[in-house]
Amino acid sequence: MTTSVSDKFSNLNDNLAHAAKVLARSKHCQQVFEAIYRGKKAVKTQADLRKATGLSRVRILQVTTKLFANNMIRREKIGGQFVYKKGSDLFFSQYRDKILNLARNGKNLAKLPTKVNPRPSNNGGVVIKVPAKSFTIKNVTIDDIGSFSKVKRISQGQPMRPIAENKFKNGVKKIIGEGGKFTDWGGEKNDLFSTKIRLNGKRISGAFAFKGKGKKGILKPKDFGKNGDQIQRLFQSDAELFMLQYWNQLDQSVFEQMRTFAIAKSAMTGEIVHFGIIDGDDTQRLMLAYPAAFKGK
Repeated sequence: MTTSVSDKFSNLNDNLAHAAKVLARSKHCQQVFEAIYRGKKAVKTQADLRKATGLSRVRILQVTTKLFANNMIRREKIGGQFVYKKGSDLFFSQYRDKILNLARNGKNLAKLPTKVNPRPSNNGGVVIKVPAKSFTIKNVTIDDIGSFSKVKRISQGQPMRPIAENKFKNGVKKIIGEGGKFTDWGGEKNDLFSTKIRLNGKRISGAFAFKGKGKKGILKPKDFGKNGDQIQRLFQSDAELFMLQYWNQLDQSVFEQMRTFAIAKSAMTGEIVHFGIIDGDDTQRLMLAYPAAFKGK
């Protein structure tokens, strides 16, 4: 699937509408969001936000947790206290005023044309703006990747079973013929990087992030990394393909966030960006297609 639009980060109306709806439900959210994105100070403390908004410490924690869960801010713990930063992809910094205007003006938000709410024209038709091209992204699955060609023999709908992260990573390394060593640490951009992946008959570079059996249930963006920023860091890799794997179900918001970062990456580099997810079903299909690669620890 290829998507192209002219705005730097998107055919952005859907992303603008989502952010505005999050803020529209609470004036406190609007105040805190505006305070974090106001000025050039990179890090805002709880004290900074209390001074700017007049809100209590507890309310600051409640609001920032909501903003963080919706990937609208970054947060880190320093000295036992949370500190807050603007989003790393510049989207919210660039569109701060637009988002706040939509959040505070329900009529403007209702008029904003989106894919799920296209704006009707006067003659009863639908007006959808199609700007000029400035980025190209392609969603891929394991069935599209030449390096995993044997997976096409395995039917979909496999039972989802836990697998250790390191075991799956080593299995993928064997399949693609990657002999490098990749040691996990807190600030890594990816869990596996290789230039030996084949896609559409060509050899390309790819970056992978894996989540093993230590995680349970449906996975959401906040579950990736200590600060919930692993997807962002994945797209900081100098790669053409970005894949995220988990042994169970991935929430739709994971795909949506990957798509947003793919758009930003393509807009900034001018290159085609491929991205996709490997859920529990596809994890099992890959293991069944290449049993020898996943033997042992």
